[in-house]
Amino acid sequence: MQRLMGLIRKASEEYGLIENGDRIAVGVSGGKDSVAMLYALSYMRRYLEVEYSLVAVTLDMDFPDGGMDYSPIRTLCEELDVEYHVKKTEIGRIIFSERQEQNPCSLCARMRRGSLHDAAKEYGCGKVALGHHRDDAVETFFMNLFIEGRIGCFQPKTYLSRKDLTLIRPMCLATEAEVARAARGLRLPVVKSSCPVDGHTTRQRMKEFIKGMEHASPGFEKRVFGALRRSGIDGW
Repeated sequence: MQRLMGLIRKASEEYGLIENGDRIAVGVSGGKDSVAMLYALSYMRRYLEVEYSLVAVTLDMDFPDGGMDYSPIRTLCEELDVEYHVKKTEIGRIIFSERQEQNPCSLCARMRRGSLHDAAKEYGCGKVALGHHRDDAVETFFMNLFIEGRIGCFQPKTYLSRKDLTLIRPMCLATEAEVARAARGLRLPVVKSSCPVDGHTTRQRMKEFIKGMEHASPGFEKRVFGALRRSGIDGW
């Protein structure tokens, strides 16, 4: 976890992610990435040179297979002294039962973003922390290139003028392996997603493509991320 917190601190200093007086909504899906981020941001309140508060927010997606048990996340938040809310949504029912989307991920992502942004405003937060890491950035770069035919990626820090919210990605310099090690090392609770297409998405296929390129040419992912950073694309 020390390694992960060091990378979060570096990202915050480089991109101005966390500032004095911030009230940050932490999007917590229950997966290892968001839970590790929540723990790190909570612990860093003790020694980071700025004062900030956290509100953990979980979206209950209402998937067809039934509700997910977020009680382990609530217990963790109590231990960390972090305010916690589970926000009920109808996203899963709308996408899978009503619309029966064949390619649901894009619509689901848009609806989740909207619900999370609304929740952040409801709980008095000016920033939203998302659990994207370095691997996600490289995957997004290639998805934009191969699928949409454009060069681009998400930003480490994005201001949404319509919502008056700032999105931050504190783990953007950390690899997925580093995040996973931190979560395993502390035995952080992980809630498995009940999404019907979990593990069968376009992002998963891109993850496998990058894994294959890494096997064929070790250091591939690191070189691509380095090129992304040096290019300055989208605020990198």
